[in-house]
Amino acid sequence: MPKSLLEQLPDIVAQGRKEAEKILEGIESRHRVSLQTREVVLPAKDAAATDWITAQARADRREVFAPGQGSLLESAQPSLAATQAEAPWANRLIYGDNLLAMAALLAGDEHTPSLRGKVDLIYIDPPFDSKADYRTKVTLPGLELEQKPTVIEQFAYSDTWSDGTASYLAMITPRLILMRELLADTGSIYVHLDWHVGHYVKLVLDEVFGKNKFINEIIWGYGGGGAPLDFYQKKHDTLYWYSKGERWIFNKQFRPYSEGTFRTGFKAKGMENSLNPEGAGLMDYWTDCPKILSYNAAENYQYATQKPISLIERIITGHSNPGDLVIDFFGGAGTTAASAEKLGRRWITTDLGKPACMIMRKRLIDHEAKPFLYQAIGDYQVEAAKATLGRDFRIGDLSHIVLSLYGALPLPADVNPQRNLGQISGLEFGGRKGSKTLVLADSPNKLTGLATLKKAIAQRDNLMGGWDKVVVLGWNFDPAIGEQIAGLNDKRLEVLVIPPDLMDRLKKKGGIDKLRGQVRFSSLQYLTIHPIAHKTDGNTETLTVQLKNYVLLSPEAINLDDANRIKLQQIANAEPLALIEYWAVDPDYDGKVFRSVWQDYRGNTANDADALRVVTTATVTALAKAGPRKVCVRVVDVFGFEAEVVTTVGAV
Repeated sequence: MPKSLLEQLPDIVAQGRKEAEKILEGIESRHRVSLQTREVVLPAKDAAATDWITAQARADRREVFAPGQGSLLESAQPSLAATQAEAPWANRLIYGDNLLAMAALLAGDEHTPSLRGKVDLIYIDPPFDSKADYRTKVTLPGLELEQKPTVIEQFAYSDTWSDGTASYLAMITPRLILMRELLADTGSIYVHLDWHVGHYVKLVLDEVFGKNKFINEIIWGYGGGGAPLDFYQKKHDTLYWYSKGERWIFNKQFRPYSEGTFRTGFKAKGMENSLNPEGAGLMDYWTDCPKILSYNAAENYQYATQKPISLIERIITGHSNPGDLVIDFFGGAGTTAASAEKLGRRWITTDLGKPACMIMRKRLIDHEAKPFLYQAIGDYQVEAAKATLGRDFRIGDLSHIVLSLYGALPLPADVNPQRNLGQISGLEFGGRKGSKTLVLADSPNKLTGLATLKKAIAQRDNLMGGWDKVVVLGWNFDPAIGEQIAGLNDKRLEVLVIPPDLMDRLKKKGGIDKLRGQVRFSSLQYLTIHPIAHKTDGNTETLTVQLKNYVLLSPEAINLDDANRIKLQQIANAEPLALIEYWAVDPDYDGKVFRSVWQDYRGNTANDADALRVVTTATVTALAKAGPRKVCVRVVDVFGFEAEVVTTVGAV
């Protein structure tokens, strides 16, 4: 007879502790998980507004930095930067698995210290309905698509619920343990759940934080919806508040007296000031934070699990002070980050969903947030491989698997020491008789870019007497890869994308043989722009950037059904720039970190009145330079794919 959930719970908690302990041990190693800064966002919602470059001297922008890549201060005043042991704080929006994000935050790096014991408040609103449908609606001009979760999201979700509530508890337990490690001694955590799993997670919270650290169970009641005929309508969520230590931050809050209470108090005492002038102290049931947001409400970002600002602001106000650090590891629509920004708190938010991260980035720009970092998990595929192949795996093992699934036979060891080269005969891949194709599987812990492509071409031309063609298989790409491929203009070079969910699928299927023939390696997308116009007026240079074309070359990688894929192809052919969700310009690109000083995105009507399209021309002002300047233009499409163009402007 299978064990009940209560019988399984001790094993679930014990296993969760082991998983968390492995991560805590790993943060001390040389190969610890890190964060890669994809973008330093300097919000500039209105193109007509003076941008950050001209509004502030570089020395005044010291709060904007890029961990692991240097800071704005370093590029402007190296002598000052050299004396600064630690980079200043910048808020962070992190895309990726929150377990890996926690590991990176606990580990820290050479530019940012570990946040172990430094977080004042954690609020999480994890998914708590196994039957929820997290599809994303993508509205394009004259067309609405329904996108299923990305493959990475799907596998994460299926892992969470594969064995029902037991799997959910196995997912949440190590995360709660790491969250406790991040909390300051006076810190608090709020865990937001409902009737699906709330009472089970309460038992785990008691184990992780201690029953004596449970401060309040808060009921958040809300209205709306119909009334069932055979049971009471479920109209409340539960918030579990735990502290880490014996003391915690608590700022008492009040609600206005009702008219009846005010009249009663006045009548009984005969004088108005007998009542607390601030109102009645809040109790542990809150019914004044409406859940249902009107469709046209300014704060409504059309995100399925979005929570109202009034609820989150109450939690942040009650359990942190200005300047304190607030983290949300299930960021969703970004309400926690937006509220923390408004209330003067530092913040970090993470999410595994690309749609969520796009909504959060746009929302923060909408709210004219202070500059923040958009980061991703470094070496994500390496961490996934460790989970599947064991902690002592080698990159060569992973390359061998990729080559095999692509259908390539490995080259002899004497010419293939890294085990990342394979071969395919013409007949095997439908080519002409006697043709030979070299296949290179690139490493997951670096970006596939121009250097790799040139190396692959050289190996094609020289290795073992030469080959007819070379195929490069990559995990992560230099955002300018499309431009680099076009620049090489080599018809005997092909670049394909290794499916990002490959390790998850391998783990599910149980081996290469069961997955063979089911893996699709897709092609890349790319961006083109018109020549950049520029003119100098004194100390200011004005750049006019105009988008030309965006080509989505891998629609098969998007999780759509056949009918929606046909619709997508039609609009991609007719109006390709309509696929762009967000784009930004860095007029002083250093080749390492993208600093966006101008942005536009769908839904931003400050630049035009069209909520379904971005503007296609940007006018950016920058401090004039005597020599050439490198300009980078980056786009993100409605599905989360990125592409960029880097070009040089001015005299060389």
